[in-house]
Amino acid sequence: MASSTAGKVIKCKAAVAWEAGKPLVIEEVEVAPPQANEVRLKILFTSLCHTDVYFWEAKGQTPLFPRIFGHEAGGIVESVGEGVIDLKPGDHVLPVFTGECKECDHCKSEESNMCDLLRINTDRGVMLNDGKSRFSIKGQPIYHFVGTSTFSEYTVVHVGCVAKINPTAPLDKVCVLSCGISTGLGATLNVAKPRKGSSVAIFGLGAVGLAAAEGARLAGASRIIGVDLNSKRFTEAKKFGVTEFVNPKDYDKPVQEVIAEITDGGVDRSVECTGSVGAMISAFECVHDGWGIAVLVGVPNKDDAFRTHPINILNEKTLKGTFFGNYKPRSDLPSVVEMYMNKELELEKFITHEVPFSEINKAFEYMLKGEGLRCIIRMTA
Repeated sequence: MASSTAGKVIKCKAAVAWEAGKPLVIEEVEVAPPQANEVRLKILFTSLCHTDVYFWEAKGQTPLFPRIFGHEAGGIVESVGEGVIDLKPGDHVLPVFTGECKECDHCKSEESNMCDLLRINTDRGVMLNDGKSRFSIKGQPIYHFVGTSTFSEYTVVHVGCVAKINPTAPLDKVCVLSCGISTGLGATLNVAKPRKGSSVAIFGLGAVGLAAAEGARLAGASRIIGVDLNSKRFTEAKKFGVTEFVNPKDYDKPVQEVIAEITDGGVDRSVECTGSVGAMISAFECVHDGWGIAVLVGVPNKDDAFRTHPINILNEKTLKGTFFGNYKPRSDLPSVVEMYMNKELELEKFITHEVPFSEINKAFEYMLKGEGLRCIIRMTA
């Protein structure tokens, strides 16, 4: 059944970033109806991810303003555009920064989730269909962010970037699965694949790293070694299964040597979640020869270069990368939601703050101060 607003422009509140690094401003925006293969969503809960902050600061990135950020969220389908058959008004969904067209070689492959059509594009601020924005203020276009722009009460998203989920799942919890938590969890469960009783090192104990640790815990790893430059993070990390903590600053030798010593030759698996190329090298070199697998999750600076001796490869250490934890958004995210519903996966411990939409800038303050993991933003009173 079509909604009463289908086909019409909707006026709603959105948090607009007018300039890099300046507080967001709650504005009344106009949201156009969805076009072919697009869906208009009512966002009920959204979360702040470090990627939003990174592009809001626009340090080393191409500035694109005014813009509506936000990409971790949960909502309800308000209306659908022409050609959309998998979704209908009222469906509960998670919008995702990357997509699944289901038609390209990547989507048809069982080994890849890197859709040719809908792979993340941080520079694009418009919709694929016509190269235009669906947001405007008094006729002025407002740019989209990674195809989601969830810091708005209503947003328009390509249907391939929308995962339909169990309608009984609490959106204020499962919204965090739209990005960081799924990325870390999948990096361990889908890519590293540690065996029960094995050892795993996690580099970086932010939300993504702790999700990777959670994956190691779920897989039954017996030793989960957390590596971070902030020793205060270890207490929190214990909740996610981390059994030991190593701070590289405490040693006068490379941390990979420290880990090799305490694990009798190296860990079985490692997952890097920092974006530091130094941590990436350490994560690779700390795995055991013969069977060790290192998985890179963090995004490095564009000028970084990975340097290691070829003997590490010849000694049968394996280096892998992953994008969104190798999850295909439409096909796989519903089952991750079910992991939460079945009480296998705990999401509450990732959520450390909650604020109303009117106080969205507080979420940025928490992130910039390094306080907590995820702040949920309630879009409606």
